[in-house]
Amino acid sequence: MGIKIINGLEGIKKTWPNLVLTIGNFDGIHIGHQRIMEKVVDAAKSIGGTSMAMSFHPHPVKVLSPERAPSLMTPWEEKARIMGHLGIERLLLVNFNREFAGLEPDDFIQKVLVEKLHPVWIVVGHNYAFGRAKKGTTDLLRRRGKKYGFKLAVVRNVRMKGQVVSSSRIRGLLEKGRVYEAALLLGRVYMIEGTVEKGAGRGSRLLGYPTANVMSPHELIPKEGVYAVKTRLLGKVYDGVMNIGTNPTFNGGRLSPEVFIMDFKRDIVGENLAVYFVKRIRDEKKFSSPEALKAAIKEDVLEAKRVLGSARNIKLI
Repeated sequence: MGIKIINGLEGIKKTWPNLVLTIGNFDGIHIGHQRIMEKVVDAAKSIGGTSMAMSFHPHPVKVLSPERAPSLMTPWEEKARIMGHLGIERLLLVNFNREFAGLEPDDFIQKVLVEKLHPVWIVVGHNYAFGRAKKGTTDLLRRRGKKYGFKLAVVRNVRMKGQVVSSSRIRGLLEKGRVYEAALLLGRVYMIEGTVEKGAGRGSRLLGYPTANVMSPHELIPKEGVYAVKTRLLGKVYDGVMNIGTNPTFNGGRLSPEVFIMDFKRDIVGENLAVYFVKRIRDEKKFSSPEALKAAIKEDVLEAKRVLGSARNIKLI
């Protein structure tokens, strides 16, 4: 059975005996988040309970300080899918608004956690803060746990090369096109997916490399350029080359992610396509002619084949 989604606190119609709960935004669900969720799943199994993650939509910063809001890596649908893959059984998706943000820490604990969810175990990250102005601390949670009868486990931050693994750090890497380094922190290859839409047709007509234009709900698209990618389409995985840019050789336009799928020839307009970024090959460039661009694409395809052929342990989720 896959993960079940509960939309909003009002969507809670029952309680779950021996509920083990974690709370957070979990954008990216990186290796630090995964360690927390492994603890939740293991704890739930050990007591014959239910594992649950509480997350928020929209992201709190989008409500409280929209001018500072980050481009998010994981739409909630993808977040649910990855959590399910990790073994989380329930995702409680709480509508985050100013009223919810104004809850005092003790009100959040009593009215939301205790009265609605009745957890026996709460698992959070090392720097977890909650409630109005983030005044709630793990120390407060631990003390209230003794009062209300739940245990608290605090999972230490995961570090890589001396730095804490965080969503903001990974976003910065993706914005610079450093997708390989981002994958190490995510524990998987970064992916966007969406519906294939009809493009200008130049790839097939002029260049001999038909591309699929991906209309994706993902907010964070890696830096403009050419990437060696894996694609998942109609239940199968194919190698590919993706260009993210504005097609400057043809006098530009809106930013568009376009992917050439190797060894594949079908009309897939309207189909869902997932693209996994393995390595950045080069910057997008303006070429002197379509013929020069075609020659460059040929080299990109050869380089992508080399990269993908030598890549080991590529984790696609």
